[in-house]
Amino acid sequence: MLPRLPRAYAPTAEEAAAWADTLVRYRLLHAAIRVPTGQWLVQKTCGAPVHVLDGPAALLDLAADIQHRTRTRRNHTR
Repeated sequence: MLPRLPRAYAPTAEEAAAWADTLVRYRLLHAAIRVPTGQWLVQKTCGAPVHVLDGPAALLDLAADIQHRTRTRRNHTR
C-alpha cells in the first residue's frame, strides 16, 4: 500500500459520520456506530467481530483502505 500524505486538518465527527453512512449504505461495512466517547464501533460483516476505532481519523483511514481495496480489485478484473 502506498504511504498516505499527512492530513492538512483533523477530520471532524460529521465527516466521519458521512463516510460511515456511505460505507454502510453501499454495503462495504455492515455497521458503523459512533459512541459518546468519540470512538466508532465497526463491523465488516454480520457475523464478524466488532472493532473499536479511536475517533474520526481512524474511521477515515478505514474508509481510505476500503476505497483502495475496492479500486484495486476493480482494476484487476478489467
